[in-house]
Amino acid sequence: MTDKFSQAGRRERDVVALGIAAAAIILFVGTGGTVVPQLVSAWRGLAEQPDAMLSSALLLNIALILLGWNRYKSMNAELGDRRRSEEEARRLAQIDPLTGCYNRRSIAPAMAELLMAAESEGRALAIILVDLDNFKQVNDVNGHNTGDAVLTETSERMGDILPADALLARLGGDEFAAAVVYDPVMPGKVEHLASLLIERVAQPITVDDAVIEITMSVGIASSINLVNPVDADVSTRLIHKADIAMYQAKKQGKNRFFWFEPAMEQELRFRNELESGIRKGIAKGEFVPFYEQQIDLETGELVGFEMLARWLSPELGVVGPDIFIPIAEEIGVVAEMSENLMRQAFEDAKRWNPKLTMSVNISPVQMRDPWFAQKLLKLLLQHNFPPSRLEIEITESALHDNVGLVRSMITSLRNQGVRVSLDDFGTGYASLSQLRSLPFDRLKIDRSFIRELNGGGAAGPQLVDAIISMGNGLKMPITAEGIENEAVLEMLRKMGQLKGQGYHYGRPEPADEVLTRLHNSGLLSAVEAETADQPPQAIIGNRAI
Repeated sequence: MTDKFSQAGRRERDVVALGIAAAAIILFVGTGGTVVPQLVSAWRGLAEQPDAMLSSALLLNIALILLGWNRYKSMNAELGDRRRSEEEARRLAQIDPLTGCYNRRSIAPAMAELLMAAESEGRALAIILVDLDNFKQVNDVNGHNTGDAVLTETSERMGDILPADALLARLGGDEFAAAVVYDPVMPGKVEHLASLLIERVAQPITVDDAVIEITMSVGIASSINLVNPVDADVSTRLIHKADIAMYQAKKQGKNRFFWFEPAMEQELRFRNELESGIRKGIAKGEFVPFYEQQIDLETGELVGFEMLARWLSPELGVVGPDIFIPIAEEIGVVAEMSENLMRQAFEDAKRWNPKLTMSVNISPVQMRDPWFAQKLLKLLLQHNFPPSRLEIEITESALHDNVGLVRSMITSLRNQGVRVSLDDFGTGYASLSQLRSLPFDRLKIDRSFIRELNGGGAAGPQLVDAIISMGNGLKMPITAEGIENEAVLEMLRKMGQLKGQGYHYGRPEPADEVLTRLHNSGLLSAVEAETADQPPQAIIGNRAI
């Protein structure tokens, strides 16, 4: 508001100054026509000096004219500066300051204009949406200055490859969008361009002696078959479709491209519904623990259970962890979900015989939390659950994020009595040196190797036997998962002293069915067994008798 008043005041002063200058010029014409000839005649000695008042008026007019001229020049300079400032502000509003590309706001009208020109020539517009893979890790490990340098270099590399008439925008963060005109009968040129972008960007980037290697996932959408192809919302629709295709590239392993297909949109809509359902389900307690038996293969004795998550969805029914765990990891709620499940599981397991152990799978995302060990020990303390009865299972992939942090967590947990096993062994890249340096208590052979024992070939048994021999050499007990029939069980029994689990012993069960099983086997806790053996009480009024 103050700026508006000051601008209005300046305009009023400018008008007054110009008015004074105009009046001065008029007066100069009036007085100059009389005084100047008199001055000339007086100077030549042909007449007396002109009237002093008229001479003063003439001088005042000249001064006012000079004042007005100076003010006029100042006004022009000020207007020029203001115009340049407005143009610079307009440019900055349209350009990403880091990369010099278009920004999200300015790419929309530029894209619509480019599409109109393409349509008039019988050509189409392709939107190539780019998202750098794992860019957050670049910032976290190397700092944001390095991340900015990577973004700048990436935009320059893309600009060098794109055609001269293409548009390039940074939509935000590590996401870019390019608009390219192409011949609809030759979509291969767009695919070739996308491949070049992926190949060029993947080349190492050196920033302050740090070598950064990144890849990118690419989604492509075309203006062909668009309803109302040129309207105010065309850029938003095309970018949305390209974004869906890019998500498909991420899902299929990253560092690749996909064209948008309508089925992808339906899949993404279902994915969004799952995300919403998972968030609501956590709040409503729809995620519950199920338990799979773990058996001593030599004696056939039940020695514990593995806790497995199940989602009791009102819309979808019982949903397995292979569906919701990856999504929970991506949207950042897996830690909350896991903690809620463990709270329930600790209370369930307190009703079992104390000799029965419980195994819990830990997500690699949770292992990135430096406070994970402290949080887990706090849960054990809150629920008065003995650490010696708990075994956590981590996958090989968790070892490669930060081996030092994982080692510290494992050591901290084992010092408090919690046992730690390496899950899905053989499917990742754990080296012998890592197995020797990381204090694991147990190796768990992945079910894919156990399944090969059914094939009848020699490779399956030899591989499983080799893993068991290695575990014996490292003094690490072995658990075999995925035992589904008596034949596989007999083969494993001959290979050594193992613990096993699988559908041969029954499918995972909810807590109440586990209690029934343990009651029949005499494996309830003393308190639970005493309660279970008591006869039903009769109720009179509100008192039990």
